[in-house]
Parts: sequence; C-alpha cells; structure tokens
Amino acid sequence: MSIFVHHSAIISPEATIGAGSKVWVNAQIREHATIGENCIIAKDVYIDKNVRIGNRCKVQNAAQIYDGVMIGDDVFIGPGVVFTNDLRPRASNSSWNITSTQVLQNASIGANTTIICGVRIGAYAMIAAGAVVTRDVDAFELVAGNPARHLGWVDELGNRKHSSE
Repeated sequence: MSIFVHHSAIISPEATIGAGSKVWVNAQIREHATIGENCIIAKDVYIDKNVRIGNRCKVQNAAQIYDGVMIGDDVFIGPGVVFTNDLRPRASNSSWNITSTQVLQNASIGANTTIICGVRIGAYAMIAAGAVVTRDVDAFELVAGNPARHLGWVDELGNRKHSSE
C-alpha cells in the first residue's frame, strides 16, 4: 500500500510515513518525524522533528505538533490544535529543554485546543473544542474550558456517560 503526498507538501527525506497514509496541501513534516500507517495529515499541518504519531490517526487542518509530542494509535486531532513544548518560552534561551507530551490511543482533541506541554492525555479521553489543557487528562475523561476542567466521562465511542453509570 502506497502513501499519497500532495505536491505542495514539504516532507523531510529523514521523516518516515507509514503505508496508506495521506499528506495533504501545504503540510510540513520535519526530519525524524514518524507517521504511522493509514493516517490523514490534512492541509497546513506542521509536524516538527522527532514527533511520533501512531497508526490510523487523523490530524486536521492547521494543527501544529512540536518536538516532544508522542501520539498513540487512532487519535483524532481537530483543526487548529496546538501542542507546545516549552514551559518557559524565550526567543533566546541557552538552557532550553523540550518538555514532552503524550497522547494515548483513541483520544480525541477538539478544534482550536491548546495542549500545554508536559501533560499526559489518557486513552479515549475527550477534550472539547477550544480547551486549554494544563494538567493530565485521565482515560475516558471529558474536559472543557480554559483551563480545561473535568465535565464527566465518555465511553469508547465518545458518548457522554451519565453520572449513575
């Protein structure tokens, strides 16, 4: 199974893209990034060096995923999502260290969400559009807001569970 790469995409020859994946208009994938099989990397997506993305992931338009981010299988990343990688950003910092972030399998991150580095997003977690995630999100947890706060729990399909369940 081959990959599809739109002619306007910029992909480092040192990046790895799995079979069946599609990379669309103006996407950029940097050196040593790894994209799994059967992924969709949509228009204007930026994937920094060393990023790891699992199999069957969907990364929507204009998402920005920076060095230090590891994404599991079957993760949905909505349009405009931004992952940071520096807790104390400065234009010039000789002691700069990347702070890693982990997103576990089947998590769903809504449009225009910002993920502050250093968090772990659990399996099947659901993050509502526009959230600012500043702390770990548990498996199956539903969060929303700025900062993101606990709203409840979801099942494996993303349906909200009632408090009696």
